[in-house]
This record gives sequence, C-alpha cells and structure tokens, in this order.
Amino acid sequence: MTTDEAAWALERLETGIPGFDQVCGGGLPKNRTTMVAGTAGSGKTVMAMQFLVAGVREFDESGVFVTFEEAPDDLVENVRSFGWKMQDLIDRKKVAVVDATPEPGEVNVEIGSFDLSALMARLERAVKEVGAKRVILDAVGALFPQFTDANIVRRELHRIAVGLRRLEVTTLLTMERVNEDATIGRFGVEEFVADNVIILRNRLEQERRRRTIEILKLRGAVHQKGEYTFTVDSTSGVTILPLSDVELKQGSSAKRVSSGVPTIDKMCGGGMYRDSIILVSGATGTGKTLTVTQYIKAAIEAGERALLFGSEESRDQLARNASSWGVDYEKAERDGLLRITCRYPETMGLEDHLLLMRREIDEFRPSRIAIDSLSAFELSGSRRAFREFVLGLTSYIKKLEITGMITNTTPMLMGGATITETHISTITDTIILLRYVELYGEMRRGLTILKMRGTQHEKNIREYVIDSKGMHVQAPFRGIHGILTGTPTYMFARERENLSDMFSLDPSKSRNKAEGGSEDGSSDREG
Repeated sequence: MTTDEAAWALERLETGIPGFDQVCGGGLPKNRTTMVAGTAGSGKTVMAMQFLVAGVREFDESGVFVTFEEAPDDLVENVRSFGWKMQDLIDRKKVAVVDATPEPGEVNVEIGSFDLSALMARLERAVKEVGAKRVILDAVGALFPQFTDANIVRRELHRIAVGLRRLEVTTLLTMERVNEDATIGRFGVEEFVADNVIILRNRLEQERRRRTIEILKLRGAVHQKGEYTFTVDSTSGVTILPLSDVELKQGSSAKRVSSGVPTIDKMCGGGMYRDSIILVSGATGTGKTLTVTQYIKAAIEAGERALLFGSEESRDQLARNASSWGVDYEKAERDGLLRITCRYPETMGLEDHLLLMRREIDEFRPSRIAIDSLSAFELSGSRRAFREFVLGLTSYIKKLEITGMITNTTPMLMGGATITETHISTITDTIILLRYVELYGEMRRGLTILKMRGTQHEKNIREYVIDSKGMHVQAPFRGIHGILTGTPTYMFARERENLSDMFSLDPSKSRNKAEGGSEDGSSDREG
C-alpha cells in the first residue's frame, strides 16, 4: 500500500468478536452502518449484543441498543446465559436501551407520510446520555410490516443511516431473511442502503445445523471473501473460525522428540521433529491406540505435558488399556503431566469441537497432543466441514510449535493404497503406515514410514509385534513384496540362486549356466 493509499484508508473499529476482525480486515469501518441479515436462529441478536458488550469491556466504548421486537426485560434476561450482565451496564450508564416495541394490540398501518423523526429523537437522546460510540437496531424490519412499497422502505432506511452517521456512531442493523436462498432483505432493497452487508446462514447439513458468516460487501474497504464457519456458545458468544488464520508463517524447529518406540525413532532418523504433525494410519486392530500410548509415555518420561483427545473410548477405558502396556495414565494425571478429554463426535458440530479443543490447548499448554481417532470425526460432518476442522486444528498445533499425533482408521484390513478418505495426508508431516500382512496362512503386522518431511527416513517395511510391554519393531520383511497392495508374493531360495548365477561376475559360469552346464563346466545332459 502506497503512502497516499494509506492516508485514504478507512478508519476501522475493532468489534471484539473473536475471529471477526480478521475476516473483515481489521474491524468494521468506523461511523458507518452495517446490516446483519440472517434466518431465524442464525445468531443475529447474539452477535449484535456481543458487539455492544465487547465495546464496553474491551474498549471502554458505551453503546445503545434499540429493540423493535423483544421487550427490554426479556432481552436482559436472555443474554445472561452468556455471562453478559446487561442490567449492570445499564445501571452504570454504559449501555442505554431504547424500547421501540409496539404496544399490545397496536397495529402498524402504512401511511403516505411515514417517517422516523420520533424514533431518531429518542435515539439521539440515548446516544448523548451515555456517550455512545456503538448502536444496535435489532430486528429493524419490524418497522415496516405493512409496507408493500419498497421505495418507502429504502427512503426511510436511508434516513436512518444518514442520521446515525451524523451522530458519529458505528451501527449494526439486524434484518430477518425468509430462507437461506431468498433475497437478503425482505423487500430486496435493504442491502443497497447499508454501507456494509453481512450474511449469517444456518444451514442443515447431514441432519446437523452449521452456521457460516459471509461479508457480502464492505463499502470502501478490503475484506475476506467467501463463507466462514462460526459457532455460538455460553463461554464466548459468537466465535468465527476463519481459515484465513492458517498462514504458512510458523517457525520450524530441528529439535527431535521420541515416538516412544526406539526402533521407530531410528527409522525416522533420530525421532520426530518437535513441531510436526504425525499421522498414524491403519486398519482396526493394527495398534494405532498403542502407538499413541507409547507417544504419550515418551512425553511423560521426558517430564512434558501431553493432551489426549479420545473420540471412541472413554477416559477410564484408555487408562485401563494403557496400564496393560505398563503406562500409568492416572499417575500422570495426578502429576499434572496428562489431561484426557473424551467426547463422541456426534455430540456437537465440528466447529464446536474445534473451539473446545483450542481452548483446552490454551488452558493446559501441552508439549504434545494426540487425537485418537480422527476418522470418528469424519463421519459427523460433511467432507468440507471435516477438512476445515482438520486444517484448523493442525494449523493451530503447528502455530504453537508443539507435536501432534493423529490416528486414522482405513477401511481395508489387508493392503490397499488408501491412507485417508479425505486426502488429509497432505496436511501432515510424517505418515506411519500400520498394515496386516498374511504370511503362510498367518496374520502378522508390518510398519513403514511412508513420508517424513525434512529428513531422510528408512524405507523398509518392518514386522512388529504387540505384547504386554507394548510395541516391538523387528527386522524388515525379506523375500516378499507386494505387502502394501495386499497381494504379497514370495521369492524362494532356488529363485535367488538362479538369479545370482545368471548375473554372476564370472562370465564362464554365466555362459555355462545358460547352456545347461554345471559350474565345473560339465553338462547336465547325457551325451
């Protein structure tokens, strides 16, 4: 940006809504009007109220809330579930509420000279009373329930916008939409009057609601394009989870950490990089949870904190299984070195899981994180939602420069080239493949390091066994190929001898062998 461009850049107002300022490029343009449109349950009122409360709490900016549908007492009571003590802010003259709801039995009738002079007078008085910098007009569409002329609606909305700009306040107007595919406003003109337009959607995908936010326009300012997932909860209110914070700017460490299995460390060239994402992929029963247990054990023995997210087994079941391999999860928890969090993926949306995981990471501050298993989350949302969930989680782990291990269950018991069904393998730094291997009618297990970024690693497929002490990686498979395809073929001793003779360094031996002679020059055939 040139010096002249910077001088003309619009002044921004930070909203205080997590993730929102990042999506809109630094905040809303100051002293302008923003329309927030959405269907029922999309979070319009919550977002507007959060904008007001954050202004007081974080920036010491007072605000005015004008309600056209919900009674002020109901409004104050409803937002208490978010920890917002509106009555306290009202008593302290930090927030003023203007009640523009109709009286019981009152009927709005369209008239030719409809105007909002009385409302604007009340609003101006409230702004001056508390010194407001932020204003909310909630459900402003309720002003025009009887109108059929869109030109009147456009004229009056324009009058509101001009009056608010004169008061030098930054304003949010919430507006109802009939459905997700309808026009933005009820009359089809509202979006042209506002300086900025934000659309909140609450779509039903695979029997689960998924909220997204889109900045349709930000007049005179640059903003992120497209839809971004957001969630609403009692702790933070509205939280946007933009993929725009997934920037490839994190640091990179050359420090190695142990996997908990010495032979795997050796195969990886001395251990895993500290800030890497490790994917352990295998069929059911191949030992993925055991691999995670060994990984957690290595952290505990090094005196590092580890955070384990379980999605298929309870905390007690994970602890019991770990104890059978000689790892005491309960003691590690008492010592403050381990935290285990278990939730079924179906209990909430993927964006809610991501938000809770990030909170626990921030609170516990682990050196290692494990998710067992990721494939369970894959079934609880759409393909796009799942990839956004994985990308949001892994990028957050890498941003903090801590080690992450995730497991994924492949659908095929034997062989097959599939690592994951949603191509998340490209996001990971290291991939450990666990496979069943059928040899001479016996089911055995094989392990290989498929990829490891930034270092050389062993290419062999090694056999491993599991016993009461954990995982033991043994020698590479020899005399067999096709293990990963699921159709192994064997190389027998006589075939090796024939090949070695055929390509012998002694020309006379190779020639005699080719002619049917023995190594001493005599013929195997009778004369």
